[in-house]
Amino acid sequence: MSTSELACVYASLILHDDGLDITGDNIQTIVKAAGVTVEPYWPGLFAKLFEKKNIADLITNVGAGGGGAVAAGGGGGGGGGAAAEGGAAAEEKKEEKKEEEEEEEDDDMGFSLFD
Repeated sequence: MSTSELACVYASLILHDDGLDITGDNIQTIVKAAGVTVEPYWPGLFAKLFEKKNIADLITNVGAGGGGAVAAGGGGGGGGGAAAEGGAAAEEKKEEKKEEEEEEEDDDMGFSLFD
C-alpha cells in the first residue's frame, strides 16, 4: 500500500470518527494538514468508495472474509461435508506451518542470535 493510499485511509477514518462526511475535499484537507502529498485522484476514489460502502461495516468486518463462506455453504446439505472440508483445511494449514518452521530452522544454520 502506498503512502497516498494510507493517508487517504487514515483521513477517512478521522472523518468517520468525527462524524463528518467523507468527501474528496474533506480527505484532501486532512491530508494537506498532515503535510502529506498525495496524487490528486486518491481522495476522489476513496470518497466514491464510501458513497457506496459504509465505513463502519468495513471496520467491523475486518478479517471476516474466509471462514464465513465455508460455514454458510455447509448448512443446506446436511452439514457433514462442510465440517469435513473445514477440518481438512485446518490440517493443511497446520502442515504448511510445520513446513515453514522447518524452513526457518534451516535458514538460521543451526544457531540464533536471540536464543
